Amino acid sequence: MSTYLIGDVHGCIDELKALLAQADFDPQHDCLWLTGDLVARGPSSLEVLRFVSSLGDSVRMVLGNHDLHLLAIYAGISFNKPKDRLNPLLAAEDADELINWLRRQPVLQVDEELKLVMAHAGITPQWDLETAQICAREVEAVLSSDTYPLFLDAMYGDMPNNWSPELSGLARLRFSTNALTRMRYCFPSGQLDMICKDTPDNAPRPLKPWFDIESPILQAGYSIAFGHWASLEGKGTPEGVYALDTGCCWGGVMTMVRWEDKAWFTQPSSRNSEKEPAQAPKAS
Repeated sequence: MSTYLIGDVHGCIDELKALLAQADFDPQHDCLWLTGDLVARGPSSLEVLRFVSSLGDSVRMVLGNHDLHLLAIYAGISFNKPKDRLNPLLAAEDADELINWLRRQPVLQVDEELKLVMAHAGITPQWDLETAQICAREVEAVLSSDTYPLFLDAMYGDMPNNWSPELSGLARLRFSTNALTRMRYCFPSGQLDMICKDTPDNAPRPLKPWFDIESPILQAGYSIAFGHWASLEGKGTPEGVYALDTGCCWGGVMTMVRWEDKAWFTQPSSRNSEKEPAQAPKAS
């Protein structure tokens, strides 16, 4: 059995299948971890959801901000943008089934045997692993409940941006969602900055990438895998931190790592390079 970790798919079904074929992925024996953002921007979000959901228990994924945005669109809370290419999914006969499957997926994965943690954007350095798990379970519980539209309606916004155990209700859920699915930069205290999308070389001081601030989770011997931040191009993270989004939907590559031997695989995008505002990776 092998464990494969893949960065943001963003509707790129052909590249996903080609990448799995490179490693002879076998869903009967292997395990596939996905960093989230299965949908939007690429051409085949419907096909991606159908394929990933068909893999059953061989998949361990987390939800990304684009996945949550899809849930909000389907619930009538947010607007469908043409650039997200979601119309075929929204109009599909099995849309209800796929949406209900998606909203029951986790926002955090932890494997004690592998000492591996995965979240779409990463883990705020203000959290230890126990706190991260508690906050993630709270988000997952409301997403899988009948009242999930109320949460989706309240999740948009950048505040609060500083963790406190005293946070409660929708404010606490919003902080947790931002920390797990949208975060890039923090102030030295660990307080979230939800505005800057520049590359680390261009980010204003005193902001730091979240992974450059001392982390209780890394100190405890875990590794952290994440996606979300395509302009990193998979580079510049410290030991034990794996940036897996390499901008396939922008004309870059899709990246996969086999955890057991840290073998890396890449699949070039089948599309010409496109520009992502303020954070586009260079095409390989």
